[in-house]
Amino acid sequence: MTFASLGLIEPLLRSLETLGYQTPTPVQAQAIPAVLAGRDLMAAAQTGTGKTAGFALPLLQLLAMEGPKVTANSVRALILVPTRELAEQVHEAVRQYAENLPLSTYAVYGGVSINPQMMKLRKGVDLLVATPGRLLDLFRQNALKFNQLQTLVLDEADRMLDLGFSEELGNIYRVLPKKRQTLLFSATFSDAIRLLAGQMLNDPLSIEVSPRNVAANTVKQWVVTVDKKRKPELFVHLMRKGKWKQVLVFAKTRNGVDALVEKLQGLGINADGIHGDKPQATRQRALDRFKLSEVQILVATDVAARGLDIEDLPLVVNFDLPIVAEDYIHRIGRTGRAGATGEAISLVCADEVNLLSAIETLTRQTLTRQMEQDFEPEHRVPDTDASGQVVKKPKKPKKPKTSSGGKRNLGKWVESGDASAPEPSIKPVRKVPVFNTGPRKRKP
Repeated sequence: MTFASLGLIEPLLRSLETLGYQTPTPVQAQAIPAVLAGRDLMAAAQTGTGKTAGFALPLLQLLAMEGPKVTANSVRALILVPTRELAEQVHEAVRQYAENLPLSTYAVYGGVSINPQMMKLRKGVDLLVATPGRLLDLFRQNALKFNQLQTLVLDEADRMLDLGFSEELGNIYRVLPKKRQTLLFSATFSDAIRLLAGQMLNDPLSIEVSPRNVAANTVKQWVVTVDKKRKPELFVHLMRKGKWKQVLVFAKTRNGVDALVEKLQGLGINADGIHGDKPQATRQRALDRFKLSEVQILVATDVAARGLDIEDLPLVVNFDLPIVAEDYIHRIGRTGRAGATGEAISLVCADEVNLLSAIETLTRQTLTRQMEQDFEPEHRVPDTDASGQVVKKPKKPKKPKTSSGGKRNLGKWVESGDASAPEPSIKPVRKVPVFNTGPRKRKP
């Protein structure tokens, strides 16, 4: 199969040839004809399988061949993404695909001045990539109109429909034309998200080119158990032992990112960090330097987990496990992309056993465990498996003690279970958002 056989026009084929694209991936092979036919679409595929081209190529073709010329402050196609970094990356891909087409494209997001964005939108934009918060800001300042909108794309749709964006999305949907094409693309769709998405789309075509919620088999995954307080020390030990050259590290909190970066820099290691509190220009500069191998260790929160394409990244380290199990798949999907191989190591302490169990249940695999010599945890991480159970080993009953007077003290029998281990709990569940029922929780 070739891109030409999918019905793409010659200017797009020239762009793909320049970029070195030869054969469509499975998700591209199924999505491109469906989008060209005007179908609403829900597409799920593993990260790194070419989802962006799957919706951007046919969308650009429709814009080039159909519809009137864009008018002032208007937009004909809208791609919504959850993070600023992903907005930049998606727009760069779109710009490259549209190189030989007479179309205008642009990206808007928060963290930077809104005035240049308002100026750019005055002439109208054929295709706009946006984060929800900044899109609404522009709309409310009359810098953007949706009367010409033909297509809406939600990239990383599971995150876009998550609770953190429910208020913004509800407000956006109300001002969009009712008659439009809607495309949802993501690596993961929970059942609750699928139900909600099914209510938004018109007779959608569902595409699944790989098992749901499964990481790419090109990524070797394992766990190293350790006490929480010794994680930084273990990370440095593993880095030096493995002679790591380029590593993307995920930490749970912004403070955690800053603390690890400070420790690494104090040891003379070339490290930088990105998280939501840093200015967008600082975040982009750190990411660009990492891609150019000018930074050896990039520590990030989950702002870097979705969609970022770092060429030939060999290793991802989960310094902390994610709260939401699906984010594990997106994190480790930064390596092993486009058929390349990669490794993903998770440093896990006893406090994270339920997060580990949720990840193994979601991915339907039990992760291999290792212990590093001299870093064996004092607080044992209970055994887990892909069934969602935290396995607690029963203690043996205490032996009766003999008192000095010769009387036997029978003592107390200990209940089955390890009292030092965290109690098992139900894995984290992603709730179905209800639009406009609560305050905004997160803004890109």
